[in-house]
Amino acid sequence: MQTFVPSAVEVFDSGIAAVRAVATSGDAERDWSTVHRLAGWLEECGAEGLHGAVPTYDSVLVEFDALALSARQIRAFIGQGLRQLALSADDGAAPREFDVPVVYGGAYGPDLEFLAEFEGISVEDVIRIHSSKTYVIRCFGAPAGSPMTDGPDFPTPVPRLKDPRLSVPAGAVAVAGRQAVIAPAVAPGGWQVIGRTPLTLLDLGRDPLVPYRPGDILRFRPIAEEDFAAYEGHPMEARFAGPQP
Repeated sequence: MQTFVPSAVEVFDSGIAAVRAVATSGDAERDWSTVHRLAGWLEECGAEGLHGAVPTYDSVLVEFDALALSARQIRAFIGQGLRQLALSADDGAAPREFDVPVVYGGAYGPDLEFLAEFEGISVEDVIRIHSSKTYVIRCFGAPAGSPMTDGPDFPTPVPRLKDPRLSVPAGAVAVAGRQAVIAPAVAPGGWQVIGRTPLTLLDLGRDPLVPYRPGDILRFRPIAEEDFAAYEGHPMEARFAGPQP
């Protein structure tokens, strides 16, 4: 039986009703897998007074009812969870793959030309680099369950806008630093917007509100501006990655 070896974690108080567990192996993939598996275990363990666990890249915020539980008890739950993960052969949920059509540049991607100039490459190279990579969703961000991923392999990290926009449209495809994201809803934003997908990510009448989860895969596909309307309003849908039984 092949088992998962979780990273060691350090736990820090975060106010009186939360702690933050930080994976410390230094291996980005192992740390990411550890905090997401730990968050899943904590969500399912059924501990009364434990409100939720929110994982990111290498840490998980664990919120609890301070009248029902103490930080010391939460630390004990975290330790128990790590021991259980070390005994489990479960590889977690199979990743799903999302095809994301994108119109790059123009009104859909107002920062595309700036980014090309900043990186010292052509607009065509920006599009090629951005759309040729497979992206793993690492965690949810703001607003409304934005799929946060590692960024494209540009020569240098992408700067944020000096003056954030007051409104970025739903579907905006953006990059900053060494990260990439899609905006599920209209919101302010300071990332460089290089394109837009016509697909609908966020549905307030659906549970869950977005169709993807951390660990799923995004693939961006360039489309022509005249094809935007053909996809507009269609829900983002997944298929399972890899061979299926």
